[in-house]
Amino acid sequence: MSDAVRGFDREGRIDVPGGSVWFGISGADAPGVPLLTIHGGPAMSHDYLRPLADLASQRPVIFYDQLDAGNSDRPNDPANWNIDRFLAEIDAVRQGLSLHRFALFGNSWGGTLAAAYAATNPEGLAALILSSPLINTQRWIADNTAYRNKLPADVRQTLDELEAEGRTDDPAYLAAVDVFYGRHLCRINPLPAPVQRTFDVMNEACYAAMWGPNEFTCTGVLQGYDGRPGLAKINAPT
Repeated sequence: MSDAVRGFDREGRIDVPGGSVWFGISGADAPGVPLLTIHGGPAMSHDYLRPLADLASQRPVIFYDQLDAGNSDRPNDPANWNIDRFLAEIDAVRQGLSLHRFALFGNSWGGTLAAAYAATNPEGLAALILSSPLINTQRWIADNTAYRNKLPADVRQTLDELEAEGRTDDPAYLAAVDVFYGRHLCRINPLPAPVQRTFDVMNEACYAAMWGPNEFTCTGVLQGYDGRPGLAKINAPT
């Protein structure tokens, strides 16, 4: 993570639908096809992806924070919290950086966007990398429910009882969620600095409105999302 420690070769802002977003580039002068990275969340930040800067000796690695996340504008307007706007945001970032040929990386919610964007077969997309993508909300919840069911009995009891009482902001509930996260989100304790930074700057309002109170409960905009029909439309090597 040497580049991540030193910082970026280039930083700036780009106008997108709804406001402006921050970007940073490692290896700006590297010879390979640029890699555009899309972070998860929704409403987290690029920070936890910073280890990808290790690729900067081979190619430019481009990070950006989505609107309402990280270093970008935070209008916190629910009208912006829909997939079509976030896809238009990718187009705006591409145009702002003059990315005529590029590879696309998306993790988690970023994988949702990357897959949906690739399904439109944009000109210049050389490759697609999906890392733990959310493609179908029902499947995501089912998988995480299976993980949850393997938690210690007392942790499951705390989650079940406090959810039934509507007390998902109770410290005991949050502590139980942390047990789940420690097993199935990041097993390094304490959290690596880039991951901790992402949680420190997370926009809770946007995350809750688009997803819900935690990774295994969806009550927001993405409830019922199914991107599977689009997968067969992707032509880029994936």
